[in-house]
Amino acid sequence: MIDFSNFYQIIAKNQLSHWLETLPAQLGTWQREHQHGQFPKWQKCMEKLPHIHADNIDFKNAVRIATSEDVPAGELKKLESLLKMFTPWRKGPFFVHDIHIDTEWRSDWKWERLREHISPLKYRTVLDVGCGSGYHMWRMLGDEADFVVGIDPSTLFLFQFEIIRHLANGDQRAHLLPLGIQELPKLRAFDTVFSMGVLYHRKSPIDHLQQLKDQLRPGGELVLETLVIDGDENQVLVPPGRYGKMNNVWFLPSVDALILWLEKLGFENVRCVDVCDTTLEEQRRTEWMDFESLEDFLDPNEHSKTIEGHPAPKRAVIIANTTEAPIT
Repeated sequence: MIDFSNFYQIIAKNQLSHWLETLPAQLGTWQREHQHGQFPKWQKCMEKLPHIHADNIDFKNAVRIATSEDVPAGELKKLESLLKMFTPWRKGPFFVHDIHIDTEWRSDWKWERLREHISPLKYRTVLDVGCGSGYHMWRMLGDEADFVVGIDPSTLFLFQFEIIRHLANGDQRAHLLPLGIQELPKLRAFDTVFSMGVLYHRKSPIDHLQQLKDQLRPGGELVLETLVIDGDENQVLVPPGRYGKMNNVWFLPSVDALILWLEKLGFENVRCVDVCDTTLEEQRRTEWMDFESLEDFLDPNEHSKTIEGHPAPKRAVIIANTTEAPIT
């Protein structure tokens, strides 16, 4: 059963306690009104997961969960079959008791590109906006974050996250809530806020950046990863139709335009730390995600363009800070 009571108990004792004024009612509404049609099936599959104690968990170098027990081959086959009931698995990879969940995205590559540039996560309370199945949340714990909250409205992602938590001995240092950023009050409590792969899906990118800022404490850090195009501070692509077959892509700014937006909102120390093209090795179809992927979204004769003729996906990582609170 999806249950948020442990989360409520934890935040009652930390800097997120004021969230309890609104959050239980919101999640109660979600439980009553917004559950996915597959919810009962997924719930039954969750209940069948084996209880295998993991005595070897590595979140620093990968998301790897293992045991020294001699697990019968039939038990592992059953586990693999249950995991495949939750396809498509998009963000990962995960390594679970000799089972490799080979996800659509090599999200570990993105993590390696940005981790050396961000402030150390040790002792930090972190928010991951649009966290998907929570892959990066586990990596944040691997880099010694104290407490990680992810938000994503997808019910499938919530189940995938809870599966990994179950297999990781019920780790309570990370929690995923089925909410969008627009549903959060101005908490101003997180040390670091991540928004990765979200901005271009928002109809109002400036509002999204302000919503991210509203979650940060004074002096906190924003880590923003998004699609960009080449150009100066006035260059922004607004696809007239689809972009890479996606109908929910609204704004693709240049790096300079994105930096300007952040500075205009009052962020400080805004800097771009990485720009790279998305490759067919980083995003691709696998047996765990057998729908269309990047290769299907690009012009088959010219991979520098999407199938609609737009510039092919290029992603940037921008880091910025909020103003420190004045000394009184």
